Amino acid sequence: MATVLLIEDEQALGMIVKDSLEVRGFTVNYACDGEEGLALFRQQPPDIIVADIMMPKLDGFSLAERIRQENAHIPIIFLTARSQTADVVRGFELGGNDYLKKPFSMDELIVRMKALLNRQYTTLVPTGDRVSIGRYEFDYPKQKLIFDGQETTLSHRESELLKRLYEQRNQVLERTTVLLELWGDDSFFNGRSLDVFITHLRRYLKHDTQVQIVNVRGVGYKLIV
Repeated sequence: MATVLLIEDEQALGMIVKDSLEVRGFTVNYACDGEEGLALFRQQPPDIIVADIMMPKLDGFSLAERIRQENAHIPIIFLTARSQTADVVRGFELGGNDYLKKPFSMDELIVRMKALLNRQYTTLVPTGDRVSIGRYEFDYPKQKLIFDGQETTLSHRESELLKRLYEQRNQVLERTTVLLELWGDDSFFNGRSLDVFITHLRRYLKHDTQVQIVNVRGVGYKLIV
């Protein structure tokens, strides 16, 4: 069973979640603040991270940003009482994979954890370190997009989305598929978030007119190269 790094400053809640996960077979490393969580991450790399956002010393967003500098692919689930659109989008941009609003059920948390772990183990990675997208080079492992020697650093979610578009290049990438794989469900709210990330990628790719991401109305997107 997977090893979980749980970071939650409300110790009563943290111990309940820890005990509940361990009863279900997970190995849990528990930290009470962001700095302790980052240290544990470096000492004992887990399979998945479950982290509160509002924490002392180092908040969940800052923690995710630092972790993504060292590991681009480990799944991160945010736990939070905050649900404003800007907070959710920022969490995804910094590399979060899912977002669970407090209060939550343990069954829902475990379902989301297992879905992310399964996707992590079955994800396809482009062959080699870099692939060409028109005049661009896409370095998926390093989350870099390079044009004429100039590098753009992508967020974790931008990188994952571009990878899927590349794998389906000149074919339709279904909207529902990418929402289920990267967001966990295809709700209207997540669909709005996906549109934001597509806009980001179009802006990054604008320097080569032979590369386009087009909408396929009612179906999804197509990367034309």
